[in-house]
Amino acid sequence: MKEIEKRKPIWNAISDFYLDTELQYSDYERIATEFIKTGKTIQQLKEIDFYEVFPVLKGNLMSVAGEWGGFDENWVNENCGKMYLKRTGFCFRLKAKLYHKFLFWTRKDHWKEIEHLMKNAQQQKGV
Repeated sequence: MKEIEKRKPIWNAISDFYLDTELQYSDYERIATEFIKTGKTIQQLKEIDFYEVFPVLKGNLMSVAGEWGGFDENWVNENCGKMYLKRTGFCFRLKAKLYHKFLFWTRKDHWKEIEHLMKNAQQQKGV
């Protein structure tokens, strides 16, 4: 499926938000650059996180000793692809919203930094 192939770099970039490690400025720059390449808006990217990445990786946010070295890209792609196919289901969306309500704070600062970098890049391009 063509749309799934387009989403794989997004899923893998977002997966860094779920690592049990502190991201550095260079990480944010790399992620923002990847996001800009997609042509998607910040809102579209957040929805991909919300409905496709978050359901797969939220467990790492709740783990005492979570993954810190990086997630296997094939595993991320396979599981986020499954979520992509489920994301329009009513029960799926309701469950995601419920979990998200309690765990968004764990990613909020990441999104603020990414949004800032993406806006700066757009301003530099004169968009």
